[in-house]
Amino acid sequence: MMSLLLVACAFAADPQALVGTAPLTMQGDIPMQMVAGIDTYLNRALEESVAKRAAHWNRDFSSHEAYTKSVEPNRKRFATIIGATDTRHAPNMEIISTPGSKTTHGNLDVRVNTVRWRVLRGVEGEGLLLEPTESVIAQIVALPDCDTTPEEFVSQENIGDIKPGGGVKHLVQLGCRVIVPSLINRADTYSGTPGLRMTNQPHREFVYRTGYELGRHIIGYEVQKVLAAVDWLAERDPGLPIGVSGYGEGGLIALYATAIDTRVRAAVVTGYFGPREEVWAEPIYRNVWSLLDEFGDAEIASLVAPRPLYIATRELPRVDGPPEPTGERNGAAPGKITTPDPALVATEVARAAALVEGLQPPAEILAVKSLGSTDSQLELQLLPGMGVAMRFSGIFRTTKLELPENATRDNRMQRQVQQLVDDTQYLMHQAEFRRKEFWAKADATSPETWAKTVGPYRDYFDKEAIGALPGIELPPNARTRLVYDQPTYRGYEVVLDVLPDVIGYGILLVPKDIAAGEKRPVVVCQHGLEGRVQDVADPAVNSDYYHQFACKLAKKGFIAYAPQNPYIGEDKFRVLQRKANPLKLSLFSFIVRQHEQTLNWLGALPFVDEERIAFYGLSYGGKTAMRVPALLDGYCLSICSGDYNEWIWKCASVHHPLSYVFTGEDEMWEWNLGNMFNHAEMSWLIYPRPFMVERGHHDGVGYDEWVANEFAKTKRHYALLGSGDNAVIEYFDGPHMINGVGTFEFLHEKLNWP
Repeated sequence: MMSLLLVACAFAADPQALVGTAPLTMQGDIPMQMVAGIDTYLNRALEESVAKRAAHWNRDFSSHEAYTKSVEPNRKRFATIIGATDTRHAPNMEIISTPGSKTTHGNLDVRVNTVRWRVLRGVEGEGLLLEPTESVIAQIVALPDCDTTPEEFVSQENIGDIKPGGGVKHLVQLGCRVIVPSLINRADTYSGTPGLRMTNQPHREFVYRTGYELGRHIIGYEVQKVLAAVDWLAERDPGLPIGVSGYGEGGLIALYATAIDTRVRAAVVTGYFGPREEVWAEPIYRNVWSLLDEFGDAEIASLVAPRPLYIATRELPRVDGPPEPTGERNGAAPGKITTPDPALVATEVARAAALVEGLQPPAEILAVKSLGSTDSQLELQLLPGMGVAMRFSGIFRTTKLELPENATRDNRMQRQVQQLVDDTQYLMHQAEFRRKEFWAKADATSPETWAKTVGPYRDYFDKEAIGALPGIELPPNARTRLVYDQPTYRGYEVVLDVLPDVIGYGILLVPKDIAAGEKRPVVVCQHGLEGRVQDVADPAVNSDYYHQFACKLAKKGFIAYAPQNPYIGEDKFRVLQRKANPLKLSLFSFIVRQHEQTLNWLGALPFVDEERIAFYGLSYGGKTAMRVPALLDGYCLSICSGDYNEWIWKCASVHHPLSYVFTGEDEMWEWNLGNMFNHAEMSWLIYPRPFMVERGHHDGVGYDEWVANEFAKTKRHYALLGSGDNAVIEYFDGPHMINGVGTFEFLHEKLNWP
């Protein structure tokens, strides 16, 4: 009778809506509408990011010296987010072609050698060194687009009546020492591990994938190569000014290197400069965590100031995407590169000039006219920009340079790619020691000291690893609709407001035998990648992965809620990650807020015990189980099924076929996570609340050995702090799925439900 009374009250207002909620009238594919809403939010945030960047800057225009000092914190943050943080080797330069080979070029002799120089542990730069045999007046690092070799770059012939104004050969003829580094190209020849798995990822993407989780980036590595060359030039002739020029991808590296190192006196950038709010549409190897939160190209240019920066557009080689997949080679992320629009370049240059307009004398940030494919005059702006008087007489000649013979040139790209991949693998194995250093201030001598010292780590995880959105200001405004009426429970579709344009969606299963005034525990049941709430909570759907686990729990008397997470729609949701990352956000930034609002709403329901709301997720839902309860105390326990792992190796290893390095999931990486949080450390943020892992022996997501080794760190932490019984793992003889045996017993015990 009591339960019948409650049911009657629940439907008094509308028999199709849950008590206290408005009727749900949304039609169509609600999960994809959720994805579209997040996209709208991110598009607005990208547009608004330009104005918000000023909050990170405190420029002092009282003098050039004061200005340089005032932007130094920004410079250091910029170096950190592109991964250019390692200490470089002492300056060195090794000639690997026949010493003294030279050619007559123009009015003087030029010595041309193939060279290499040490950069970091096991990482070398390689390229060409061009030196006039007469006195040198300046030193230049000249960077071609990454698909152009140094030899092709310096051999390009100039057409027509050439006047003073550009080109590597002309710089040398004017008396400059020039280093032309080799950059990692966009081919896929070496992208993979032979005998294991090869991909169609451009080499730049392959290096990006192996390094991102470890706080390293293809951009940072190449900036370091340039700066190691600058180290050598500065030591070779300390009194001579140094400049950097670059074209295409080389223009990106030239701009970034000059922004970081104030020893570079002037820079020329062609084919790369402009608004970056659509960097998400470019190749993924240009994705830089938190970039647009603080830096657009204009802000990066302001790090070059007060030194001169000369910018021009130039037609680029067309890049419509990665190499075409062939056979077993696949997995590359989409992304295009187009020639910058001169009008947009001019707009961004004007914005850069406005940022530094208070400098006296003014900073020289100039947009030069668009250049044709054979026009190379811009590079010669470097010399007056560096305060060097050009030594010139007569007309430049177009004599072809005689390049040194070098047998090692043929496998140079393979060597350069492999060195960077090897370095990321070294860093992967070092990551556990970096995490120990990172966690050194967390005091695990007692539960009390842990509680006092773990807070900053949770905040760091929230802001620096996941990315924190603004707090929720909207009420849930729950709308519901009855969709299932089973013998022992009813099911309601639910839509909640979370943030402007962002909704939460799910299915709530409510047992029919709840007595008036009774408060029941809730199990939040989370689907995995490309899953829908119906896979978990629809009594008519029996998925091989989920086995109706929300329905089974409802039959056992639990309230079950299946929320829709936005990792659905294939590339549609991956675009969300691409748009979010430069804003210092991720897909989980939204998932955390959606779950926070879900907890707000569930906890306020009259038949819910807000102290007993548990989380249980499979696969990507298990990924959620590691991250969301670590940040939201409203979940009283967490069960991770089919995901708990040696997560850093899973994301960075090139020696295990299950690594995400090889697959199409291009959204998995979290910047520098490996040096801060593996799955064990995430579980420490859940402590002292109960935590369980469900692991099938045949689950291809990981290896039992990886899972067991990582879980030992979780178990030890709980045990040493007196809560060993709250950390549990169950292995079962099965695949990637909800087993629902030990986990159900765990839920009954920890939620105190008979």
